[in-house]
Amino acid sequence: MTVAAATKRIAIVTGASSGIGAATARGLAAAGYRVVLTARRKDRIEALAAELTDAGHDAMAYALDVTDRAAVDTFATAFKKIAVLVNNAGGALGADPVATSDPADWRRMYETNVLGTLNVTQALLPALTASGDGTVVVLSSTAGHGTYEGGGGYVAAKHAEHVLAETLRLEIVGTPVRVIEIAPGMVKTDEFALTRFGGDSEKAAKVYAGVADPLTAEDVADTITWAVTRPPHVNIDLLVVRPRAQASNTKVHRES
Repeated sequence: MTVAAATKRIAIVTGASSGIGAATARGLAAAGYRVVLTARRKDRIEALAAELTDAGHDAMAYALDVTDRAAVDTFATAFKKIAVLVNNAGGALGADPVATSDPADWRRMYETNVLGTLNVTQALLPALTASGDGTVVVLSSTAGHGTYEGGGGYVAAKHAEHVLAETLRLEIVGTPVRVIEIAPGMVKTDEFALTRFGGDSEKAAKVYAGVADPLTAEDVADTITWAVTRPPHVNIDLLVVRPRAQASNTKVHRES
């Protein structure tokens, strides 16, 4: 893979095979970035890269598991300078109470949401700094700012991801790298709730039952693209975005 000589500013999006990641890749490509799509599902990101290329954008796919540090380090060697890193890879597993939840689910969520973000950010921070105007985006969740029953493992992981972003911002202040955290509330995508409930479509549908207009992946992608494209001296430390029907993690208006 030869990307270091690219003339366009490079934006890397993790978890770009579907949902918010794919929508963000489209948004950043439309904003003029050379987009590098990463995810474990090679076929999906290759199809998206082809779609973007056919539309006249500059995009490439690279199969990557963000929890594999050796693979992440190898990936990072291809880049001398990058403008944007969007840490989107993550997700939720299960909705059981703390007393009965599966520790394996907690471990997988922590490894993907937190250690995955750490791996990619650490590996690419030198290239972000070398750009003279880098941006790290951490896609957390409103779960990282408030607890709710049945969400213990996911909430814990997203709180950790929030703290990672907040601490990194403190530690690299004075360098030419911004740290932006976007924390979405209820977003209806094809896979998030379905994955959380192990493919149970009935349980997944209940998450959004009666909610007239939950956020879409495109809503969140628009928010990310807007934050990234602010002038270099403007940092959006934390932006919480929810649908109008959701006042908090536990207060949602549902129509009968």
